Amino acid sequence: MSTTEFSRPTIERETYGIAPGGQRIELFTLTNDGMRVRFISFGGIIVTIAVPDRRGRIGDVTLGYDSLAEYLKDTRYFGALIGRYANRIANGHFALDGRRYELARNHGQHHLHGGIKGFHTAVWEVAPFRNEGDVGALLMYTSPDGEDGYPGTLVVRVTYTLTFRHELIFDYHATTDAATPVNFTQHAYFNLNGLGRHDVLDHELTLNASHFTPIDEGLIPTGEISSVAGTPLDFTRPTRIGERIDAHHEQLLRACGYDHNFVLDRRPGEDLSFAARLRHPATGRTIEVHTTEPGVQFYTGNFIEGRYGRRSGLTLETQHFPDSPNQPQFLNTILRPGEEFRSRTVYRFTVTESSDRR
Repeated sequence: MSTTEFSRPTIERETYGIAPGGQRIELFTLTNDGMRVRFISFGGIIVTIAVPDRRGRIGDVTLGYDSLAEYLKDTRYFGALIGRYANRIANGHFALDGRRYELARNHGQHHLHGGIKGFHTAVWEVAPFRNEGDVGALLMYTSPDGEDGYPGTLVVRVTYTLTFRHELIFDYHATTDAATPVNFTQHAYFNLNGLGRHDVLDHELTLNASHFTPIDEGLIPTGEISSVAGTPLDFTRPTRIGERIDAHHEQLLRACGYDHNFVLDRRPGEDLSFAARLRHPATGRTIEVHTTEPGVQFYTGNFIEGRYGRRSGLTLETQHFPDSPNQPQFLNTILRPGEEFRSRTVYRFTVTESSDRR
């Protein structure tokens, strides 16, 4: 398939299935300048990201399923919007303004990715748009007070934009009527080889992060912020993911590979910062990640099973730090009435030549 087969910016919508509650789930297809993105209204799940390699051959670089039924059974958050709180909250509770809140415990004794009724299970209202050569969609959802234990009614707007510059942009916005923790992300799994046919150990990764937040045996941050220097977590220069993933290092043993929050090296006054570059040498496909968020969770699919298999995809989840509501030394994640939560993440897809190490 050549890039010219879907070069014009277009938006299409069709029925994808029926949710257990009877809601019609729609599939939206965004195309622009040789790139195609497909997502569904259930969970805001990205089903497809199709981009060319250095020979112009189109390949799907994100893991996904073929039917709604498979997504309803998914436990790995393939391609989903994540909230109210991305990542883990220790022991499924936090204290806020003198009150203790109990959350759904869906990861052992801990709370993970918004709980049982997180954004990944919501049916989002979707409004497609076309704007100055870009195409996209506004996704809307109101999370009611008490959903999975969180306080306040949270009004959420997320915009997916596919640009003619081969960028996929996520803009997040939220308001609340009561103080509540907020931490959103997108949980796409990437495999730049295409269709997850192989593992991601041959990918090269650069992270703009000289520090990370170490985890304990339960994968909860210890509260420390530690240097990556001299450890297998140092990706400050392009490094093959498989080079050190099985090193005998306490942090890797606890996570069975990489599943860590990296603290981005942001310049003072900088808004949108370079976070990561992922490159597949064999195909030349490359993703550059820029974000307003202070961290990125790098996860190597250590527990993927079934259709794809272990380490067949990786995530670069831009975020605030895990368990921040219980870690006062971490950056604040509490949204209060009268405030607006805003965040942006940009995935820029490019192609490099085989000799380009950048």
